[in-house]
Amino acid sequence: MNNPREKATFGAGCFWGVEAAFRKLQGVVSTSVGYMGGHFPNPSYLDVCARITGHAEVVQLEYDPDQISYEKLLETFWTIHDPTSLNRQGADRGEQYRSVIFYHTSEQEKIARQSKHRLQISGKYDKDIVTEIKPASDYYLAQDYHQQYFDKKKKKSNTLNV
Repeated sequence: MNNPREKATFGAGCFWGVEAAFRKLQGVVSTSVGYMGGHFPNPSYLDVCARITGHAEVVQLEYDPDQISYEKLLETFWTIHDPTSLNRQGADRGEQYRSVIFYHTSEQEKIARQSKHRLQISGKYDKDIVTEIKPASDYYLAQDYHQQYFDKKKKKSNTLNV
């Protein structure tokens, strides 16, 4: 019997670290990094960095809802970045680094909006949360060297230390 898998897509700054955070979660079956939310078909990394595409760097994941809930994914999302920082995370600046939740179902939209509202009224932040909540659109997979970037970098450095 196959477990049903669901899809979730988040933008929270540079996609390398975002992907690494979600890959650690029990119930996340697969992850990939790419681009969503813009107007430019089949963008390259350089296109996105040039800020001509309107896309955000995102991680798209498949998860098993019997093992991890969408709410738990959102909890991770909120904790791995500053949702009050407009088009910026740390030293990374530009619309491609914006905080955004792309929902795939009306239920995800409802849960995301409720989660954002609860966080906003919690008093955790002095500023307004600027995270966008938008319907998922065309997803463009980033080049292979961006996929599981930190895992690849770690493996490469481990082989150099042998």
